[in-house]
Amino acid sequence: MTTQLEQLRALSAVVADTGDIDAIARFRPLDATTNPSLLLKAAMLPAYAPLIDAALASAQGADAPARLADAGDRLAVAIGAEILRLIPGRVSTECDARHSFDVNATLAQARKLVALYQTRGIGRQRLLIKIAATWEGIQAARQLEREGIHCNLTLLFSFAQALACAEAGVFLISPFVGRILDWHLAQGLPAPATPQDDPGVVSVTRIWRYYRLHRYDTVVMGASFRNTGQVLALAGCDRLTIAPELLAQLEASESTVPRALSDEGARSDAPRQLDEAGFRWRHNEDAMATEKLADGIRRFAADQVKLEQLLAQRR
Repeated sequence: MTTQLEQLRALSAVVADTGDIDAIARFRPLDATTNPSLLLKAAMLPAYAPLIDAALASAQGADAPARLADAGDRLAVAIGAEILRLIPGRVSTECDARHSFDVNATLAQARKLVALYQTRGIGRQRLLIKIAATWEGIQAARQLEREGIHCNLTLLFSFAQALACAEAGVFLISPFVGRILDWHLAQGLPAPATPQDDPGVVSVTRIWRYYRLHRYDTVVMGASFRNTGQVLALAGCDRLTIAPELLAQLEASESTVPRALSDEGARSDAPRQLDEAGFRWRHNEDAMATEKLADGIRRFAADQVKLEQLLAQRR
């Protein structure tokens, strides 16, 4: 019998949501995604100690905070480079969440990350720059895409975010599933009766179908899964980024994996683009998305600070 993981690979590109090289080597994903929280976990593994030391030794900056931020960028690139030795596709490396509302700071860091990869002989065709899907982040991604730097827009919860990303020509979006369910449960709403009823699954399905209908090229990559039921309810989505513990569960099961998302072939012209005011209003009307985007930015920023504190302790 074929495992669920192998069946899923035939329907969707499987991406590893981790910075753990051992896990990536085991599960052989197409791509891998990282974020400050995952990098913080990875940096605590003994195998990464030489990378941390090298990042600190080469760090530059006018003062201690600047040098720590530079060391963080260098560590992220070093881990990304190690991951790329093991996968055939791309690695996503995230911009500092503290730049989420600053177009110019996001552009500067994105270009710097690309340049750091270039010094290692890694071209932009192997990279995705990961940016929070704020209005400012989307505008930065629009410019980066024009420069040939492909982007992964993350912390995506609202349909307005998905629309704006597609209209900006973003290469890939990562709509979250598990955090949407978390919010609904925290409001006292009943748990979904089936994975197909899960509000996060419903959100990603709506986005995927809308992109197909209106001929958007932006890749939809479901993210932030809490269980394999959510994953399998999106079988057929372009890509799915999955944590190692869930990949292990899929590998251990031989139950049948049916296609959940199918392209029926219907096509129509896309409606008028969202302007900034329209985006902000439509996103604001979604209480879940407004709260989870803000919370996600705060959490990633906090983990970035913790990572810099870890680096400071090793100097």
